[in-house]
Amino acid sequence: MVDYLTNALWTDDEIAFRKEVQEFCAKEIAPIADELDKGPYPRELLSKIGKAGYMGVHHDKSVGGTERGLSYEIIVAEEISAVNAGLDMARMASTTLYGMPVARFGTAEQRKKYLEPVVAGDKIGCIGITEPDVGSDTAGMTTQAVKEGDDWILNGEKRFITNGSQADYMCAFAITDPGVKSKNGMSAFLIDTKTDGFSVVQDHDLLGMKSARVSWLKLEDVRVPGDMLLGKPGEGFRILMDELDSERTAIAGEAIGYGRTPYEIAVKYATERHQFGRPIRAFEGVSFKIADMAMKLEAGRALTLTAARMYDRGEKITKAAAIAKLYTTEAAIQITNDALQVLGGMGYTTDYPVQRFLRDARLMTIGGGTAEILRFLIQREVFKEFFPG
Repeated sequence: MVDYLTNALWTDDEIAFRKEVQEFCAKEIAPIADELDKGPYPRELLSKIGKAGYMGVHHDKSVGGTERGLSYEIIVAEEISAVNAGLDMARMASTTLYGMPVARFGTAEQRKKYLEPVVAGDKIGCIGITEPDVGSDTAGMTTQAVKEGDDWILNGEKRFITNGSQADYMCAFAITDPGVKSKNGMSAFLIDTKTDGFSVVQDHDLLGMKSARVSWLKLEDVRVPGDMLLGKPGEGFRILMDELDSERTAIAGEAIGYGRTPYEIAVKYATERHQFGRPIRAFEGVSFKIADMAMKLEAGRALTLTAARMYDRGEKITKAAAIAKLYTTEAAIQITNDALQVLGGMGYTTDYPVQRFLRDARLMTIGGGTAEILRFLIQREVFKEFFPG
């Protein structure tokens, strides 16, 4: 990997950490990157990632993390995704999508029991938001939790849940007060997936992200003890929104990885491949594609780091995270598609992993907030800034 312009934006420790993660990926992931997409689910590899400390860079030391912050999480996300995107999707679903709500809203006892083993890589987590009829409109959630004594009884379905069939724990969102607007009547719960009534309907067969498992789940009279309520009753929507900002920033980091490897492959191929008596890099139809790829990667990395820095300072990042995710995920699709075009027929074969990265990248203008929803959020935040109150 070559040095990038945006190295000027990183600290020496962050640059050294990136090299450390790259060495881990080269040793543990790269040799089996293609095989991972054929299964089984890489639980043992996720455990290795946890033991190396890469599940816990943005978690407190009290739960086994290193408290380095989201700026380090996006480094991990980029580097693992640059080798195998689905693997990092599984890792991030566990440590960020599931982990951050528990970290920021859980009690000390909840963090100890339900987060520490996830950070260590011994357990897998997932987050239950999306439903068969609820995607971008999270306020339309229909899963309900009814109080029964000290317990809660949950009923509903969750769909497109990363790690769903593999998870030991789920952070599930449900309506606890249907008499008010769902933004005020939603709560979050920690569920042990071995609990009676929790079942897997199916794992979805996806176009890409084959290393992960994305599942359709059913909750039928799942009894959740009162001490597994996350935060306070009615606080679920706030927890959900808080999680999405960190998730979107981490996905932006992943998207840089999806694009980076195909870009590097295209640069090398354009130099080695000759047509009409010269390397194809000599033709503007090819070299201008390379220029566009480089530009998008540099801009995307800077946008992503900005959002991460703001988050680590405790600032609101709804707009910054949306911008970073929207730009990088759309750029990753363009970069991987252009890289395949540079390789021509070879790019369409499985001899090169470019086609795998293109299939993987395509998901992320949908998951974690569609491109359309992110544009809505960005313009909303812009108008709030210009016309507050």
